[in-house]
Amino acid sequence: MAYEKFSLGKFDGEKAFKILLKLGYTMREAQRLIDRGRLCGENKIFTKNDNVFGEVFLIDYALKPLGLLPIFQTDNFAVFDKPSGVLAHPNGRHCEYSLNDEIWSLFGKNAAVAHRLDRETSGLIVVGKDKISVKNLKKMFENRAVKKSYLALVAGKTDEKFRVDASMDLAKDYDDVKMRMKICENGKVAITDFERICYFDDIDASLLNCYPITGRQHQIRLHLFHMKHKILGEPLYGLQRENIEKILDKKMSESERFKLCGANRLLLHANEISFEFEGLSYNIKSKFDAKNEFYKLAKFKV
Repeated sequence: MAYEKFSLGKFDGEKAFKILLKLGYTMREAQRLIDRGRLCGENKIFTKNDNVFGEVFLIDYALKPLGLLPIFQTDNFAVFDKPSGVLAHPNGRHCEYSLNDEIWSLFGKNAAVAHRLDRETSGLIVVGKDKISVKNLKKMFENRAVKKSYLALVAGKTDEKFRVDASMDLAKDYDDVKMRMKICENGKVAITDFERICYFDDIDASLLNCYPITGRQHQIRLHLFHMKHKILGEPLYGLQRENIEKILDKKMSESERFKLCGANRLLLHANEISFEFEGLSYNIKSKFDAKNEFYKLAKFKV
């Protein structure tokens, strides 16, 4: 995560937490910032009840928006068409850019995404603009009150229609490379419906509509891998630790990844979303031409 030190001015004996309260932070937010060592002087990290003298700095997330705008919005929420490779949340001090750069610069720091979307998965992601909307939207997703469909380009020729009903849970043997899931009898129920849109004979790949009935982490990715129709570009399932690390650390060349995975990104796209919110119905479709763009990526010239 990219952080910067911002000067709050000079003080003469003010309590540390009161400085943040005067800036508009709640007591809880002020306490969290102080506990994380974000309020400091030239050579001192302040605690809550310190009397502050001299210039004071706040170490905070530095917004660096690139100009990505929502494709749809209301007074309460917005929907972004997230590019592949962009994190929905910042994941630490080494994250130079995430969707939060756009969200917070547009709507303020009470805005937040309402659901998950993997870094390499592109497509629609819903953002609440205020704390109440975020809470209500998250509850809506948790209660499965949202219908979603994805597009995926997968290896081989699939059946025209098929359902995968295979329970899954967190894998216990992934060696801390990255969170991975596994199919297991005693796992959580996971069901996905699939429908083939077309088959590209020249690259032996099928373009699928994917309809997750449940919403487990990596559900579509794992179900297709389980069915031996791995999504092209898959950076995690079916690979050895060494190659997973090279991809995650961005140390693998485009040509090497193409040879290993069939594409230079995960060819999975959140394409359509439908839900009711505050008495109104919404059906939002992505503007990304996944069929043609995925085909081009799968035809990458090494």
